[in-house]
Amino acid sequence: MHNITDNMNVGFIDDAIQMLNTYAKEDSLKPLISILEALKLDLYNESLSAELTKTWRNLGVYQGTVFNLCAIFLYFNI
Repeated sequence: MHNITDNMNVGFIDDAIQMLNTYAKEDSLKPLISILEALKLDLYNESLSAELTKTWRNLGVYQGTVFNLCAIFLYFNI
């Protein structure tokens, strides 16, 4: 079974956070950014990975914004 933590990389996460903070000003993305900040400090935390998946799935139309700005989501099987 594939786990999203297999593809984690602090550099990708940091780039994603910077891109979202710079170009995406939607309040609904703040929880995602918070989870990414936490994952940057603890890459293999399974509960944070699960929360990331849940938050991603609940973004609705903003998934497109995140997907276009952040290459990191190409590597996740969310």
